[in-house]
Amino acid sequence: MSGAATPKGEKRRQALVASAAELLLEGGFDAVRHRAVATRAGLPLASTTYYFDSLDDLIACAVELNGNADMDAARARVEVVTMRRRGSESTVDLLVDLLFGVDERLAESRERLISRYERSVACARHPALRDVQLRLRAQLDEVLTEALKRSGRSTADGQLRRLVAMVDGAMITGLGEYDPDPRGLARGMLLESIDVMAPSVQG
Repeated sequence: MSGAATPKGEKRRQALVASAAELLLEGGFDAVRHRAVATRAGLPLASTTYYFDSLDDLIACAVELNGNADMDAARARVEVVTMRRRGSESTVDLLVDLLFGVDERLAESRERLISRYERSVACARHPALRDVQLRLRAQLDEVLTEALKRSGRSTADGQLRRLVAMVDGAMITGLGEYDPDPRGLARGMLLESIDVMAPSVQG
């Protein structure tokens, strides 16, 4: 059994991934370096190359850890949503919570949003991230589809992706310009289009 496959090895590996994930949220991809990760985890520098094939491999694991945490929070939010027909404003509020968290004005939540969009762009330069991003996107689609179903709404093929892309554009603009209320900007755009992109199910 290799060192990475032992209980001690797996514990160390997970500590490195968790440390890299924290650094991603704090400083983006530039903050994730072998030495910084090892120092944060309290492990020898050589451990980062022992347990991971490359820095990109470690970053991909860290991105997935952060992404899965976001998805777990979103699924927990949907699980408490009751089945009933919702109006435009109630539906939009729910979608905004799922896409951006309950309060993105908190520093930690804002950093998570920045990290989410950074990983989307990073996929173009880091092939190792593409599979991770595709898995996270599929999970997000499932969560949003379930939320709309519980709100008495549905989306046609491709409309859900268009809805998310529109909101992503608003959020990236807001974050880039340091808009004090990027959530409000995204909410306004959703209100204008929700009844077209995700109409109420008749009957």
